[in-house]
Amino acid sequence: MRPTGKTGKRHKSMRHIAIIGSGPAGYYTAEAAQKQWGEDVRVDIFDLLPVPYGLIRTGVAPDHQSIKGVSRRYESTAQLDNVRFVGNVTVGEDITIAELQGLYDAVVLATGAPNDKPAGIPGEGLENVFGSAAFVGWYNGHPQFAKLNPDLTGRTAVVIGNGNVALDVARILTKTAAEFTGSDIVAHALHALQKSHIERVVILGRRGPHQIAMTPKELGELAHLTRGCPRVDPADLPDVEEDLFLEPGQRKSVEHLRSFAAIPEEFRCDKPVEIDFDFFASPKAIVGDGRVSGIEIERTVLDENGRASGTGESYTIDCELVVTCIGYKTSPIPGVPFEENAGRFANDEGRILPGLYCVGWARRGPSGTIGTNRPDGFGVIEKIAEDIGVGSGKAGRPGFDRLAEERKLDVVTFRDWKKIEEAEEARAREGAPREKFTDVDEMIKAASKP
Repeated sequence: MRPTGKTGKRHKSMRHIAIIGSGPAGYYTAEAAQKQWGEDVRVDIFDLLPVPYGLIRTGVAPDHQSIKGVSRRYESTAQLDNVRFVGNVTVGEDITIAELQGLYDAVVLATGAPNDKPAGIPGEGLENVFGSAAFVGWYNGHPQFAKLNPDLTGRTAVVIGNGNVALDVARILTKTAAEFTGSDIVAHALHALQKSHIERVVILGRRGPHQIAMTPKELGELAHLTRGCPRVDPADLPDVEEDLFLEPGQRKSVEHLRSFAAIPEEFRCDKPVEIDFDFFASPKAIVGDGRVSGIEIERTVLDENGRASGTGESYTIDCELVVTCIGYKTSPIPGVPFEENAGRFANDEGRILPGLYCVGWARRGPSGTIGTNRPDGFGVIEKIAEDIGVGSGKAGRPGFDRLAEERKLDVVTFRDWKKIEEAEEARAREGAPREKFTDVDEMIKAASKP
């Protein structure tokens, strides 16, 4: 599985771009480069996994297949002669940033923000406490988290956070096997969820309904669950007149919360799993003897600017599973300036150092939607065009291929990925689009078949 792609002639007007990360930010940047220079650019997209698409594959909820469909756009870019996928290569180990800079006119870090932001509260290291990157990676089949094996035998799960990821986790914990038809949730997670004993999922938010980062579509899905029933305390809702000051999308989200608060108690009794929104609730400590058994909460109040502060009133929720959905951070790379507090590379509108750039969440932190990465990618390519002019005549793709041969790197190309994809589709259970490989060796084996 050595790199096989059209390398073109080496001449000064050819630009050579290396993009680290094959998620949305990476592919939008590759698309922008191709539109900027046409045939006068060669783009290599590196990824440490043998499979492309980043969070589209392992971050987007498995029951949101319409969102995952954006990968078809990336595939059209990936199949261009001057764009190449270089999978199963770990930057920093197999090849350094400095070596890439020596080979390419520009190196763009599109690594996303794959790591959980720490909760920063006592007890987060207890067993059966997970960050959302790990937990979502588990049910999405990310090789790093496939063996997470969360214990779902308890009755109460607490999900910390008031964004869409918290909703994803709550929904996945509640769905029946039939409701996963058409999804690509991996088999080990589906089997574990079928045996789950969870009867209550509590979604904690430090602030109130008007401050949530949940979108109407995702909130609306909770109303149609077979087993789960959302619950909101009417006392937590502001006066309905105050909704008029919200943006239309936020107003629609709050309307969903109001509809949940109005669900009759007799209807709730017909569904075995309660999804309880607990607003104005700040987690102070996760408690347990080795394994989580509860979470200590302090009630909050908002000031006139919407900032939450503690009231001194506290209570404990008994629970056996905690998932923190409070944000992500980028993985630092040796030699690359990093802003620890912001969880991203230090940069000036995408420029890090001469010849080194960043884009997407690696540039701005974990904010925005998948589509936000497109203008980000086009913006950084404009800056690269200003900086590199006609190109430097660096070795680019052929230079990397020689280095990969010398180091015996087992590089996976896009053609190899298509073999992996075909094998995943062939092994899918009935009604599912694919059954993902969760082990890198299995991926490599599938890619190696003639």
